[in-house]
Amino acid sequence: MRKKVTSTDIAKAAGVSQATVSMVLNKKYNVSFSKETIQKVEQAAQELGYTLPGRKSRKNSKNSRLIVVFCPTLTNPYYVMLLQGIETVAKEKGYGVFVCNTQRELKIEEQYLRMMYSVSPAGIIYTCNPSNAFMEEVEELASKIPLVVISNRDKVKVDAINQDNTKVGRLMARHLLDLGHRRVAFIAPPLTKRQEQRSRRAGGFVREFERAGLKDSVTIKAADDHWDEVLPRIDSEYRIGYNLTKELLAEGSPVTAIAGLNDMIAFGIIDALQEEKYKVPGDISVIGCDNIIFSGMSHMALTTIEHFVPLKGRDACDIIMRKIESAGNAYSETEPISTYHIEYEPKLIVRKTTAYAKNFN
Repeated sequence: MRKKVTSTDIAKAAGVSQATVSMVLNKKYNVSFSKETIQKVEQAAQELGYTLPGRKSRKNSKNSRLIVVFCPTLTNPYYVMLLQGIETVAKEKGYGVFVCNTQRELKIEEQYLRMMYSVSPAGIIYTCNPSNAFMEEVEELASKIPLVVISNRDKVKVDAINQDNTKVGRLMARHLLDLGHRRVAFIAPPLTKRQEQRSRRAGGFVREFERAGLKDSVTIKAADDHWDEVLPRIDSEYRIGYNLTKELLAEGSPVTAIAGLNDMIAFGIIDALQEEKYKVPGDISVIGCDNIIFSGMSHMALTTIEHFVPLKGRDACDIIMRKIESAGNAYSETEPISTYHIEYEPKLIVRKTTAYAKNFN
């Protein structure tokens, strides 16, 4: 009869203490361990065939009908639209959806990522880019569990629904240029390195004006970094648009149009302008992005960019289902390796908040 593997055996194989083995395998995250230590312990346990007392093996305990979704916030309807798309497909296939709200905090994201090995869902969907600090872990996880990123990067090494945010920014700028706007502003949340997709959208907007020979005609107003460090409220992005527009007007910038990084920010921009007695679009035009449900309501009628958010959620979940089905119906002993990359072309939706600039001939 084969001798039962103990945590002491794993400690010897990994070159760590038995206490360390116990805490790592039992996911005691109140104690910090290096990635190398965790990997050594988990690898030794796997090689020795160790199973935690009172638990079934990972293979037998797999949550075969659960899809885990990583979200950075639930205060922006954009992510709710993605979730609706994901849940539509999951429900059709008989799967449940569990949402992990990371609140854009590295520590929370890391905790959820570590849980995935013990939870072992059928699939994982990131509704935003994983933090740079965890890209290696995400790629490793994707080798074990079907994983899709609804991404804003040009290239990721896992299955992805891509979005070229530079193109989105250019489309916003081109619409304003075609209407004769020559002095404009772009209002955004913090443009930090961690939020690269925001910078890409702003960069595309600025470069389109530069191509038109208007290098210094765009004013960028970005919120302070602390907005990404506090727990987001339901109106956080609206407040960014509102507050930064107030600042812009107080500075006396002679703009004829303002672009919001997204629709929620654009709504804040509109309210601040109207409060200061500016007509939209008579005095100042406003454009947003995402085409969330409120944008199409008659009293809003926001000009925006459609990039098919619910369809991205559907596609992400479809990819997960394909991966699950292909794993369960392998053609041979060797599983085929396939990487899915899907990208939608953004589309301008013109409504009532943009018009020709004053005195434009």
